[in-house]
Amino acid sequence: MNAETSPRSLDRVAADAAQLTQAYRAPEILRVVNVWDAVSARVVAELPGTAAIATAGHAIAASHGYGDGEQIPLDLMIAAIERIVRAVDLPVTADLDGGFADAGETVRRAIGAGASGANVEDRLRPFDESVALMRAAVEAGEREGVPFALNARTDALIRGGDRPRSESIADAIERGRAYLDAGATAVFVPAILNAEETAQLVAGIGEQRVSVIGLPGALRAAEYEALGVARISYGPMPQNVALGALKALGADLLADGVLPAGVEQLNNF
Repeated sequence: MNAETSPRSLDRVAADAAQLTQAYRAPEILRVVNVWDAVSARVVAELPGTAAIATAGHAIAASHGYGDGEQIPLDLMIAAIERIVRAVDLPVTADLDGGFADAGETVRRAIGAGASGANVEDRLRPFDESVALMRAAVEAGEREGVPFALNARTDALIRGGDRPRSESIADAIERGRAYLDAGATAVFVPAILNAEETAQLVAGIGEQRVSVIGLPGALRAAEYEALGVARISYGPMPQNVALGALKALGADLLADGVLPAGVEQLNNF
């Protein structure tokens, strides 16, 4: 697969967005292994079964020496997304954190970089403000002529604090329905979700409308698929695993080790 040498046209991004939405709607769960740069995107894109590329905002920030939570300058984030888009020939959905203070403008710039979808976080802002945030993201795509595949993230569970879990589930459902009404393609509810909670979310938000994260302790992708979940992603965990492997290898080499036999060359462009 050859890297692209020019930006994607709006027609191509629109086609990618339609393809991405179709992948969300399919009964088979959309499995995305999150990436953080061009070479990680290339490696994942070449794996059989990869239908789309998803960036991890935390991982991109870390690769540039920044912490999570919009500490990385937006220009750097957009540039990283564009490099990832150019490295692959698949739809790319970007992690845009909380919208970088202007979700509409940030989505417009992401589309210009070739992204056909994105995660945008509500960060448990007030309800009306959160709905307006998601609507702004969707409308930005409409102005560009792109049916942007917004995976609207609600932090109702991970920022729920001490309130009962049932209240957080109910909040996620209320917010999720509102985000879909605002034009979102799916609703991302990050948390370690058991089968009962997942079934409640799917019943309340809709089949093939809920997106989850695969953290240690979560269900298997096939189990989420059977419950009607649209997408599973893994956030910064793939980068964590890669860095852990690098750390272990480095320690071995610094202790007078040798490279294992049969090391595969993966980073050639």
